[in-house]
Amino acid sequence: MTHPDVLAPAKLGPITLRNRIIKSATFEGRTPNALVTDDLIDFHRQVAVGGVGMTTVAYCAVAPEGRTEYGQLWMRPDVVPGLRRLTDAIHAEGAAVSAQIGHAGPVANAKSNGHTALAPSTSFNPMSMKVTKAATLGDIERITAAHADAARFAIEGGFDAVEIHFGHNYFASSFLSRKTNHRNDSYGGSLENRARIVLETARAVREAVGDRIAVLAKLNIDDGVPGGFWVDEAIQVAQWLEADGSLDALELTMGSSLLNPMYLFRGDAPVHEFAKAMEQPLVRMGVKMVGKQFIRKYPYEPLFMLESARQIRAAVAMPLVLLGGVTDKEGMDTAMAEGFEFVAMARALLREPDLINRIVADEKTRSLCIHCNKCMPTIFTRARCVLVERQ
Repeated sequence: MTHPDVLAPAKLGPITLRNRIIKSATFEGRTPNALVTDDLIDFHRQVAVGGVGMTTVAYCAVAPEGRTEYGQLWMRPDVVPGLRRLTDAIHAEGAAVSAQIGHAGPVANAKSNGHTALAPSTSFNPMSMKVTKAATLGDIERITAAHADAARFAIEGGFDAVEIHFGHNYFASSFLSRKTNHRNDSYGGSLENRARIVLETARAVREAVGDRIAVLAKLNIDDGVPGGFWVDEAIQVAQWLEADGSLDALELTMGSSLLNPMYLFRGDAPVHEFAKAMEQPLVRMGVKMVGKQFIRKYPYEPLFMLESARQIRAAVAMPLVLLGGVTDKEGMDTAMAEGFEFVAMARALLREPDLINRIVADEKTRSLCIHCNKCMPTIFTRARCVLVERQ
């Protein structure tokens, strides 16, 4: 049985990509004052020049309190001219560009943002040392509408696609998980209730954009914590999303930025580097003392999400994007043979933005990424630099 050529052009909803390889969203830390910079443009231009079919700008918050740090983009009129400069630069290199839109919810840094973080239920964020507020029905309605507005701004900014963030225990994902959702209203309890916000958000975005751009979503298949969202529930949510028809594709992910951040990042756990990057002395000391319990180490292996992702693939017919340990042509071909329509890459492209061009030139090319994960603590270092500029 033949399978798609990962390096050939492919349709994604209403758009066509030059190949089936997507640069996955990774927070860049290059947006002081939550506005596009030349540094951010250069970051994405490099991977566009390097051969990807589409690059993803992360993270475009839909509201000020939905940022994980003050310096993240949030979608508003002021950001549109910069977004247009960015998308024009990417298009000039032959790649498409997607905006990852979402609300960080309990993962948001209230101290950095100057806004109270929101969650399904009251909880404590050890990174900001602040308590989150249980979202009201009014908050939910406002944030759902803000996703639609963000998608409209993405269109004004020249994006080819938006990716709605339903993973990592961000706002929508935290509603999916029993671990973080203790509500007893129409957004809590049963899976149908916990998934309500996901379906309503996807529907609002689709209604806002029609068929002008592609709409993807990043969905957790496993939170990586006891009592969290798990594959069996992810299968049902994926089926509901497919039946609703609001999405052009699902990108599958795992882990909790709030409770188990390294579950997605297989490989080394750079506890020392994380501690050094923390701004608050108390948090820095806590990471040094108990960081190995929170920043856990998981062995790396190629295509480490494939086994779980197969279960979603078997349950739905909609296009799926495989993430996790995709670093070479062999892995890409395996994903295609397993029935996935696209692959997403992150750390390998941070290490080598031109990796795809090198694979095109020689299919035996291997990534130089060693999965040390020392790229991750730089997020906090960059965010702290942004705060200095703010002051």
